[in-house]
Amino acid sequence: MNIRNEIKSYIIRTGWTTLNLVEELSQQYGWSSGVSNLSAKLQRESLRYKEAIQIADVLGYDIVWVKRRDD
Repeated sequence: MNIRNEIKSYIIRTGWTTLNLVEELSQQYGWSSGVSNLSAKLQRESLRYKEAIQIADVLGYDIVWVKRRDD
């Protein structure tokens, strides 16, 4: 799964729209209020790690690193 589809699936799972998410990111973190900016970052897969953490936070998720098992 690519980054764009993965993040969009989390947006949908939480019952948010991209517009709601961008508005909340703008309020909490000072993001641009334009949906097109987020859409372009997702399309280009140029989202910064910090931005991914902020998106997860707004949607009520934590990004957790889990060590892979060595088999």
